[in-house]
Amino acid sequence: MNNDPRLQQLTLWIHQDWPDAKIEVASADASFRRYFRVSNNGQTYIAMDAPPEKEDCSSFIDITRRLRNASVHAPEIFREDLSQGFLLLEDFGSTPFLDRLNDDSADKLYGDAINSLIRIQKADTTGLPEYDETRLMQEMQLMPEWFLKTHLKINPTEKQQKVIDRTLQSISTIVLQQPQVFVHRDYHSRNLMLTYEDNPGVIDYQDAILGPITYDIVSLLRDCYIKWPIENISKWALEYKKQAEDSGLMDKVSNATFSQWFDYMGLQRHIKVLGIFARLNHRDGKTNYLNDLPLTLEYFMNVANKYPMTRDLFELFNEWQVSEKIGKP
Repeated sequence: MNNDPRLQQLTLWIHQDWPDAKIEVASADASFRRYFRVSNNGQTYIAMDAPPEKEDCSSFIDITRRLRNASVHAPEIFREDLSQGFLLLEDFGSTPFLDRLNDDSADKLYGDAINSLIRIQKADTTGLPEYDETRLMQEMQLMPEWFLKTHLKINPTEKQQKVIDRTLQSISTIVLQQPQVFVHRDYHSRNLMLTYEDNPGVIDYQDAILGPITYDIVSLLRDCYIKWPIENISKWALEYKKQAEDSGLMDKVSNATFSQWFDYMGLQRHIKVLGIFARLNHRDGKTNYLNDLPLTLEYFMNVANKYPMTRDLFELFNEWQVSEKIGKP
């Protein structure tokens, strides 16, 4: 702890009210935030350490309130100190959906996650940043910069770069045709915690945005950390579609239209994530994310091959032997 001034600060903050509290590491995420489990008088809490110069706690507090007002099981905030970047939160335990998902549990857990997602999408979107064309394109550009050039040492020719640009533009165009709702932005099996009441506990939503209706359901069902048969994904996606239509989040559309929305949103997300995982490795030294590249790439390749507008990029990836270079999931 002596070499960790932030933890010393956090410990002093906790001990102001609870001098006997015990503090231990709970987890870290892909940003500069860290989480500690605080034990006091038989109760446990989560302390968030978000350095103010790197992270903005106020957005987390704002989004938490919006979600809790929409009856989403986001953590209660017990104490806050924005000047130091500390929050004391409800503890959802240490069991993410990822640890419990299997053939027997999947229907129930995804059912709970879809019910929760419908409530999330009804939350107040006033003043949220918009997932506009600029943002969609900026995110996808992480792929050629970090995944192709930095990670695989692939430098596209001018002609190949035009294929990349044209494909990313067409993906953005289709994605922007969708209804706009409250988007969690990282709604997957590591950010849904198994809770005994009102399952799941939802975390890591501070980057919420107003965006396409299929963004979170794609994150959930084409999860970069767990793979399901195509028929399971289709079944759960259509269950979500029916609930979204019945709850008034979207007008009725054909299954074919919804599937195209779902596929193109998945392409945007997985192209972005290829870049993010490579950047986390090369820029931030978080090498474990490389383990998740093969499944993310597989999602991209399977869907890109389905549509005329994206097949050229699929062919480029084959030409570059991208799948062979990073291995199979």
